[in-house]
Amino acid sequence: MDVLANNDWRRRRTVPTVDAELDLVVEDVDSGFCGAVVGYQFGAVVLEDRHGKRRNFPLEPAAFLLDGEPVTLVKPKLAVQRQKSTITSSGSIAVAGLTARVARRSRIWVEGIHDAALVERIWGHDLRVEGVVVEPLDGIDELAAAVAEFHPGPVARLGVLVDHLVPNSKESRIVGNIRSPYVLVTGHPYIDVWQAVKPQAVGIREWPVVPPGQNWKEGVCDQLGVSEPADMWRRILASVSSYKDVETPLINAMERLIDFVTEPDEDLDDDEDA
Repeated sequence: MDVLANNDWRRRRTVPTVDAELDLVVEDVDSGFCGAVVGYQFGAVVLEDRHGKRRNFPLEPAAFLLDGEPVTLVKPKLAVQRQKSTITSSGSIAVAGLTARVARRSRIWVEGIHDAALVERIWGHDLRVEGVVVEPLDGIDELAAAVAEFHPGPVARLGVLVDHLVPNSKESRIVGNIRSPYVLVTGHPYIDVWQAVKPQAVGIREWPVVPPGQNWKEGVCDQLGVSEPADMWRRILASVSSYKDVETPLINAMERLIDFVTEPDEDLDDDEDA
């Protein structure tokens, strides 16, 4: 018996063609990966499984199963895609056919690369519409000097997102030295931006309590049985698909910063009207 010939059913059998509309649940024949359609990238369909894991699959003939039957997925017409993609990850209205605006001189600073990645995951569309660049700092110990070097002003506003911004903390004392009207510092009460992600989204009941004096991220990993912080971070970031996966204080802080750095300057408007 020719085993290869018997397994070549996809080329010999006529299968239906189905639009790969968002939220359609299918299974990749070769890998067995099952998930909902969440988008398209580099000519492939992006599937997300029930654990939040995403994978890209080429749109090849008879490459998927729908309700147990082989189908050929095709990318829907552009009008259908736009209709189903009107809400961004931040909950705002998407701008169809977006071309990123030339970057403003205004900036938003966050404490590190994890903060920047999380902000991009949720507010990336909004920031590109507004032309706002997010830059990661290496902590905020030298924030006052960095702000002075930035030279904030009417057309170069600066927003700063700070972790663990609570009364009587080191962070609150550092922020207290920033007094420019063109700088807005907001923050959230969580020790690290990891903790601003809802534990249910990550698949845990609650964030572990780490004893004082121990590195918080390492302590979390130890208690959750994760070998490396980098592995834990990949798990956290993969669990976030929208603002619904993070805590309200982070959402409020970021929305204030975006509003602040995109606020039109009245002096410039007056000059243009003159």
